[in-house]
Amino acid sequence: MRLRPWLFPCAAALFALSAAGASAQSEVKALGRYGDWSGYSYSENGRPVCYAASAPVKSRGAVGKRSEVFFLVTHRPEFDDVGVVTMVAGYAFKPDSHATVKIGGTSFRFFTREETAWANGSEDTAVVRAMKRGNTMLVTGRNRAGALSTDLFSLLGFTKTYQAISAACGVKD
Repeated sequence: MRLRPWLFPCAAALFALSAAGASAQSEVKALGRYGDWSGYSYSENGRPVCYAASAPVKSRGAVGKRSEVFFLVTHRPEFDDVGVVTMVAGYAFKPDSHATVKIGGTSFRFFTREETAWANGSEDTAVVRAMKRGNTMLVTGRNRAGALSTDLFSLLGFTKTYQAISAACGVKD
């Protein structure tokens, strides 16, 4: 498993910046909205960072109060990280638990920390490939108290958004 410590503090910040829009202060540039996905880029230390983001179309579960829920796929060419797959649940996951991401007939087990879940680094490519081919993505996880959450994401527009972030970051798609 390839741990990406830069993602721990960044995942929520990335979405917060995108939700705030592309302001001069945040320097986040909207690359476009394609279906249910949006693409964004910004510069960090003079290097591009690009990401695709989407919110669930349906959420269920008695997990208590949740902040925003979203799924990200991020390119950080400076660190040779391409297509890093992340989900922010809007609640703290149960310690030592995992989240399950199901796309079509394929399931992936994501590791969790606080309110974020990641694909095993060696599976990022397979998850992105499945997202490009799929129609919907179902994510399940448990909060600290053990309550189950289920989030359904549409994959409509994901492929075009992924192409847009790849072009913006100079990543071969």
